[in-house]
Amino acid sequence: MLYRLLMQACGLLAAALLGGMVLLVSFDVIARNLGLLSLPWIVEVTEYSLPLATFLAAPWLMYRNEHVRLDVLGNLLGAGNLRRLDRIASGVGAVVSAVAAWYGLAALLDSRAAGSVVIKSLVFPEWWLLVPLPVCFALLAVECVRRLRHPASHDVPAVAGLEEERG
Repeated sequence: MLYRLLMQACGLLAAALLGGMVLLVSFDVIARNLGLLSLPWIVEVTEYSLPLATFLAAPWLMYRNEHVRLDVLGNLLGAGNLRRLDRIASGVGAVVSAVAAWYGLAALLDSRAAGSVVIKSLVFPEWWLLVPLPVCFALLAVECVRRLRHPASHDVPAVAGLEEERG
């Protein structure tokens, strides 16, 4: 239940960021064309929001089994071989995501210790930009491990999480 809410929050935040970017960029374009006030921080906020939305959406999409898959292999391999390949992919994904989370945390801590600051239209500590890396990659690692432990629940697209949301 708590895990499902966490995954839904990731999807909701990603959608809110994308919607916010659409509104900000639309406002900026309209304001510039009308010769009105242009806010210089809009481009910068959009630059930071796009990767953040991507990082937040990744674990949510995997949870819902709506991530990118090679359907061609599904047509070529039998059900048993496809399940084995999914388990191998989940294992590799868990390891890669855990390593990325570890290095993301190391980069965050290094940036914080160095006192690095981003100086553009907005000025803030650089490590703030790095917070999503370890968090979202850790969530991806957890989801990959979950898929390893319960592979049958991920055979059909959108089974994991979707049925609970519809119910």
